[in-house]
Amino acid sequence: MSLLPSLMPETGRRVDEIAARAQAEGRTPSFALAVVRDRAVLHQSFAGEHPRPDAKTQYRLGSITKTMTATMVMQLRDEGFFALDDLLYRHLPGTPIGGVTLRQLLGHVSGLQREPDGPWWERATGGDVDKLLADLGYDKIAGPPFRRFRYSNLAYGLLGAVLERVTGESWQTLVGKRVLDPLGMKRTTYAPVEPFARGYVVHALGGTMHEEPRLDSGAMAPAGQLWSTITDMAKWAAFWTDPAPAVLSRETVDEMCAPVVISDLESWTSGHGLGPQLFRVGERVFVGHGGSMPGYVAHLAVHRRSRLGVIAFANAYGLRGTGIKQVSLETLSTVLDAEPAPPPEPWQPPAPPAGEAAALVGRWWWMGRDYEVTAVGEALEMTGPQHWSRFTREAPDRWRGVDGDNEGEVLAVLRDPEGEVDRLDIATFVFSRDPAHLA
Repeated sequence: MSLLPSLMPETGRRVDEIAARAQAEGRTPSFALAVVRDRAVLHQSFAGEHPRPDAKTQYRLGSITKTMTATMVMQLRDEGFFALDDLLYRHLPGTPIGGVTLRQLLGHVSGLQREPDGPWWERATGGDVDKLLADLGYDKIAGPPFRRFRYSNLAYGLLGAVLERVTGESWQTLVGKRVLDPLGMKRTTYAPVEPFARGYVVHALGGTMHEEPRLDSGAMAPAGQLWSTITDMAKWAAFWTDPAPAVLSRETVDEMCAPVVISDLESWTSGHGLGPQLFRVGERVFVGHGGSMPGYVAHLAVHRRSRLGVIAFANAYGLRGTGIKQVSLETLSTVLDAEPAPPPEPWQPPAPPAGEAAALVGRWWWMGRDYEVTAVGEALEMTGPQHWSRFTREAPDRWRGVDGDNEGEVLAVLRDPEGEVDRLDIATFVFSRDPAHLA
């Protein structure tokens, strides 16, 4: 059964209201809002006349760019170029802040201050990597690593420098070749390409608009340079729910979306993974990122389980009385609350287990509780009271937990003197076919 290609009319009307309110009350020249699923735009709402946007109008992404930089770091990690726990000086020798790790830089727990030296990089033509590194000093360390969340644009400038040094290619070339081209994001570009929305600062007194310059961020481009459209960002949203193997494996994307740090320790509503930001609204956790550059704000939020995402763009440097993150999260929560859950996949009878798995399926007991082992393809799944684990075979009588409660643990098959399967040992917890077994 296929999913609906659009939202229900009432849900779409509520999304339209959110977009209209954000544009009018936020006092932004134009506003674009879209709900997406599986690379498809389910609903789009546009408000404002400067310009009158559509799905192919470019806006500046700002720090959403960081998620693409992080993706390339993880690609090169998977390809063996480095480890995430490498110290920075290993790849940028001579830097006075080389004692932080790539993992700490990705998760904003390196202790580095927010910005590089010099004029405000977002409103200045950026220099090259050599200048960025030459301007570094010990004073850039604002605190010890992992003590607390400290958002750092400088950290992502340095990650971009690492990418360039280990590959010998510019960040601009790498992001096109490694991310944008494989995903077919043809309207996501380093510099704006018509049609694009001009960006403004809207003055609080009188609403006068000042057009902002659109500058090349140079060595800080990995932190916020790119421009994109709703159509292209639908593909980027889909990447976080259904990763393209040509870019990253699902396992690596899952790793990126796991929390490195909680950024508000009072309410636990936001955190950061290895690139993506994490947002908790009620009992749901979304992944994505916000972005701002002079004249623009943007936001991407994705609910991975439902494969739904929201993209929001405005060509003003902030929304009056609210924030684009709040608009984005309100929209995604509204859609999730209103729309029916995706239908389940049709049940198919499983293939009969073969080989060693055939002797392991069925009911097992531990401490008076029953557990069911089933074969799913070449894997085994164990379910029980508040328990689920998946295992894959590593060697005869040895299976490795790859998901669920026993991820990483070993399932050892124990045999009796006649060589028949007798018990299962999972990390010293021994399961038996005997209901009275209490080991």
